Amino acid sequence: MEPPDSPPHPSPHRGARRGAAYVLTIGLAGALLLLCLLSAGLGAYDLPLGDVLASVQHRIGLGGHPLDRAAESVLWNIRLPRVVLALLVGASLGCAGALMQGVFGNPLAEPGVIGISSGAAVEAVGAIALGLSFFGGWTVTVCAFVSGLGTVLLVYAVSRSGGRTEVVTLILTGIAVNAFAGATIGLFVFFADNAQITQITFWQLGSLAQATWPKVLAVLPFAVAGLIVAPLYARRLDLLSLGERPARHLGVDVERLRVVLILVVALLTAAAVAVSGIITFVGLLVPHLLRMANPGHRFLVPGSALGGAVVLVAGDLAARTVAAPAELPLGVLTALFGSPFFFWLLRRTRRTQGGWA
Repeated sequence: MEPPDSPPHPSPHRGARRGAAYVLTIGLAGALLLLCLLSAGLGAYDLPLGDVLASVQHRIGLGGHPLDRAAESVLWNIRLPRVVLALLVGASLGCAGALMQGVFGNPLAEPGVIGISSGAAVEAVGAIALGLSFFGGWTVTVCAFVSGLGTVLLVYAVSRSGGRTEVVTLILTGIAVNAFAGATIGLFVFFADNAQITQITFWQLGSLAQATWPKVLAVLPFAVAGLIVAPLYARRLDLLSLGERPARHLGVDVERLRVVLILVVALLTAAAVAVSGIITFVGLLVPHLLRMANPGHRFLVPGSALGGAVVLVAGDLAARTVAAPAELPLGVLTALFGSPFFFWLLRRTRRTQGGWA
């Protein structure tokens, strides 16, 4: 039997939620556009918004005019690669968080739960500490991406038994992998010299300071592929939210769904972590907040990608400008503002719903 287009028990407020989702999507898109323009113009070398628009229009053949040599170099070689990379990384982490919460049926789930971020960090830190350079300047990025994907495959293989994967086993395996990865990273740091420790620390705290167009092109195909595939499974995630047994009766192959989406999460997260380091709370908070407006995954999955991009572009702008000329680690900012906000969400949920049970 073919699954229906929507869950079998629609909410009486479905129309209002759909309207709120449309309004919120338009608002997020407008905020993202504005933040991208501001981020391209603001910094140690300020560029007026009109100049940014004129230069972009000139490059794409829609009129405008080129800027002076210094301004063009700042805009196209420093600012725009960073803005685009923040957009891609934020969208990837937000979408991955929404998928994780849907697969696990738990609003507290995020990509780090199954060890993707820490697994990627192990090889990246190892490459720095051991001075590896077999891919030149791309060695750390390649090691992080391969390690992130390998960690997910390992966690999934260990958690699978009798042709099925239990969510609890998957999470507990992820916790064990995170603990082992933390210990391994600690060993690498212990044997690293001062220069390597500085590089490791900066990478672990998350940053887009090393953004370049080649890095944007490196993450682009993985991010685009994941962001295109993820919404295709929105209907099945809605059915899975009813429970595994009802979802199976409605025609959903639950095990296959989990495998595919965990691989998509791994692709998105590993690519993001490989170019930005570890950035927390984006994949946890953004889907959680948007779920309050509309819990349907047709909105939640693409909406979380859009919301993640907004959060990371705004966070990177703040990281560059709040303590100028110094730059704050992006991962520190997201954790600093995300953790108190998450405490508030926990208290709100407990007060309104009596907890998570």
